[in-house]
Amino acid sequence: MSFRRDRFGDLIRRQLELFDEDEHELLQEAEDAERAYNAAGREEAEEAYGDYQLVLESIADRLDELRDTYASTLDGDADAAYAQAFARAARKRFPKLRAKL
Repeated sequence: MSFRRDRFGDLIRRQLELFDEDEHELLQEAEDAERAYNAAGREEAEEAYGDYQLVLESIADRLDELRDTYASTLDGDADAAYAQAFARAARKRFPKLRAKL
């Protein structure tokens, strides 16, 4: 049973590592936006939060694109199993995106 659950584990781990490298600037932008939101005063907080959310949505969109591109190459119900495993791994690796993935 664990074989089925982990059947895409190594692939997804490598995909997320490459994503982390390729999208380093965007991930850094998210960290900077979060810091700006946390440091913002009352009057700037809403705009800073919106900026932070936009960066998180951009990251989530790129992860979705990565997932969907690979899933489209799979046959049968493997695409759904892969998509579920990818979402689970991405939420674990990028916990701030949990609600968006």
